[in-house]
Amino acid sequence: MHKKVYYNSACPICKAGIESQRQHLEQCGVDDIEWIDIHTNPTAASEVDSSLEQIRERLHLKDSNGALNIGIDAFIHLWRQSPNQRWLAKILQIPVIKLLAQASYNCFAKLLYRWNRLLKHW
Repeated sequence: MHKKVYYNSACPICKAGIESQRQHLEQCGVDDIEWIDIHTNPTAASEVDSSLEQIRERLHLKDSNGALNIGIDAFIHLWRQSPNQRWLAKILQIPVIKLLAQASYNCFAKLLYRWNRLLKHW
């Protein structure tokens, strides 16, 4: 089983971030990730134990073992795949730093989600 990343292209900030990360990983030779845009394929949300709105708000990644990584954990998983970003994944796994990163990501994701809803991006 390969990895699957569930993201929301209706959010311009999310779309730009994912396109950049995807391009970076592909340049590093990482080709075992399926990128699933839940804006254009909302039925794909049924593949994970989260609602469509939860996936719109936070990045979801299903790893090759079927484990679900959400939010900062999904990014850590992606950054581990890249030789240029492994250092970032290692730093974010330090307990205190990870806690701060999770809180920051969750707060930003919630605000970004509300902003997108206000602008009627979906």
